[in-house]
This record gives sequence, structure tokens and C-alpha cells, in this order.
Amino acid sequence: MSTPVSKIGIQLSDRINALEASATLAMAAKARELRAEGKDIISLSLGEPDFNTPDFIKEAAINAINENYNSYTPVDGYVELKDAIITKFKKDNNLSYDRSQIIVSTGAKQSLYNVAQVCINPGDEVILPCPYWVSYSDIVKLAEGIPVEVKTSIDTDFKMTAKQLEAAITPKTKMLWYSSPCNPSGSIYSKEELRALADVLQKYPDIIVVSDEIYEHINYVGDHASMAQFEDMYDRTVTVNGVAKAFAMTGWRIGYIGAPTVIARACNKIQGQVTSGANCIAQRAVITALEAPVSKIQYMVDEFKQRRKLILNLLSEIPGFECNEPEGAFYVFPDISYYFGKTLQGHSVENATDFSMFLLEKANVATVTGIAFGNSNCIRISYAASTDEITEAVRRIKEAVT
Repeated sequence: MSTPVSKIGIQLSDRINALEASATLAMAAKARELRAEGKDIISLSLGEPDFNTPDFIKEAAINAINENYNSYTPVDGYVELKDAIITKFKKDNNLSYDRSQIIVSTGAKQSLYNVAQVCINPGDEVILPCPYWVSYSDIVKLAEGIPVEVKTSIDTDFKMTAKQLEAAITPKTKMLWYSSPCNPSGSIYSKEELRALADVLQKYPDIIVVSDEIYEHINYVGDHASMAQFEDMYDRTVTVNGVAKAFAMTGWRIGYIGAPTVIARACNKIQGQVTSGANCIAQRAVITALEAPVSKIQYMVDEFKQRRKLILNLLSEIPGFECNEPEGAFYVFPDISYYFGKTLQGHSVENATDFSMFLLEKANVATVTGIAFGNSNCIRISYAASTDEITEAVRRIKEAVT
């Protein structure tokens, strides 16, 4: 994307000029633009549940409005919400935090940004197993850190091995960031796999780990594992979570961390100068969400699991789409490198971006290029859509490529 040139000589910072636009948001915006032109676009690009926020959570927000919650909130979150988060961590993850270790932010993305800003110095390296969530790399760069991509493949379910981690570590390594369940691959690190990574990290006691667990409850294989559950990793792991995905609350913008106190207090300091406390009504609603049994949102997880089965079956009928079975989240991440070097309906396909744009223009289906996630052979397809939309979208894709 070219940088606009001001007629009055305004020069933007090198920082913003070097920043990439979010590929997921850019594709969603392009899909909306084409819809406005009258095109029948099916968008499978955004990471957003298509369910409404559950009624019991909405009622809590309405009650908060009627109870006149309208003032500035504490920078690090309401005490009642922090206590609900502490209880959630203990109940779901067997992690013990106190209030000084919890920071509530305007979405998990701000939580990640805060951590990067308070931990990374210029030139520090941050290991990112590929594929990674689209914003990790640029958040690291904004903190003047250096993203170090560790390539994985569909053959290993897109998970980094202990051997790969060891090979990526240098004297400049400051942090390791990963998500489990992973956006975009849906892969989940088992407790044993995390332990193997932790064993490597024991040799490097200064490396901080950021464990992004925003998709924790959208899990099709069983128990969820956290890096911080290991006693020898607890004091240097930041656990990031939020309510956007599992509770269908993307627009409510509430995320949070459990972290070593020194990192949490630093995040509180920077947040106090940038956004201050998160929205008061959303915070009150999230207290209710976190205090409810997980069974109250199980219906969404069950539906996602059925959609996963549907989309995998449909994609298996398309030549050149190689898929593994994602264990969580609501994405598939097919390897479509079969089509590289080919011409489809007059469109030359040299990489995943070309293929994703081809699908948008010729199949009227919006996906996201894997290049944005650090993988040049794949595209991300969200199945947070109705079964009718999924079926029709894959039909269009199949027709376009065959």
C-alpha cells in the first residue's frame, strides 16, 4: 500500500510508513467495498464468531447501564473483574495470580501491544513460530524488536519443535510468542509439547514467553495446556486471554493478562498514558461472562465443530487443497502451493496472495493470504459462517479452480 503524499508537506513518521496494514482487516474492508458495489461476496476472512453475544451477558450490560456505570474505570480494571479473572485462571488453567498480576485492556491486541512495549528494547529478537497471528510481527517491530520466524509445515500440524526453538535462540533473543489454539492454523500445543519447549528454555532463563490463549475454549481435542502451569516457567510467562472469541464478544473489546508482577505493573503504567481503563459497561458484562459455567457457551463450540467437519469434507474434493485437521479455533489453513505457477481464468498465480485475490475476484469469496501469517504456501479460511455460506463458498472455489 503506497503512503499518501500530503499537498502541504506533512511528513509521517518512519514508524507508521514501515507498518503493514492488517491483512485480515484489509480483506474484510475489500469485501465490504465489493458488496457495496452490488457483488455477492461471501466473506470467510475475519476471525469473528457469527453468533450473537449470549443474552445473559447482554442483560448484565443493560443492568450496568441502569446502575449508572459511566465513570472512568481503574487503569488495570475493576477489582471485581480482576477477581473474576483470577478465579477463571485458577479454575480453567490451574494458575494462581493475585490482583497485582492482572491487567484488563481494550482487547487482547492491546494486551499484546502493552507487553511488547514494556519488554522489548531496540534490536531484541522475538521468536515467532510460523504461522502466527497477523499482528504479532508488526507489534514487535513497533517496539523496535526483530521478529525471528520459525517455519513449520502442514506435516507437523504447523507446530514448532523443541529442536527448532533451540536453533532459533541467539544471544539477542528476548521473547517467544505463540498462540494455542493457533490463529490461523487451529493447532494446539499439548502439555507434553509445551514441556519440551520449556525444557529448552531452562537453558535460557532470561527469555520471556507470551502465551496467547484467546481461543482456549474453542477446543475439539480435550484439555487446554498453558506454559505458565509449569512451575519453572510461571515467573517468566505472560498469559494473554480475553472474551472476544469464545463468548462472541469481539466488539466489546476486553482482553487481559496474567503476568509476573513487574511486567503487569509496567503494562499498567503504559496503559495509563495511552488509553487508561477499558470500557466500564463491557467490564461489568465480562464479570458475568467469566463467572458463568463454560457449559453456557458450549453450543457455539459444538456448532463450530460441525462446521469444521463440513468444510474439511468439502475442501477435500478440490484438487490441490491440502488440509490438516485443526484442533481448535475456527479456521482451516490449506496449503494451496499446487496452484503456484499456474494460470487460472487468465490470472497468473505465483503465491498465496495471488490465489487469495483470484478467489475474491473470480469466486466472490474473501479469504486471507498466508503470507500475512508468515506462511507463503497457505491461505486462511474462517468457518465462522453459516453452513449454507460455507457450502456455497466452497462450491464457488471449486468451480473457479477447476
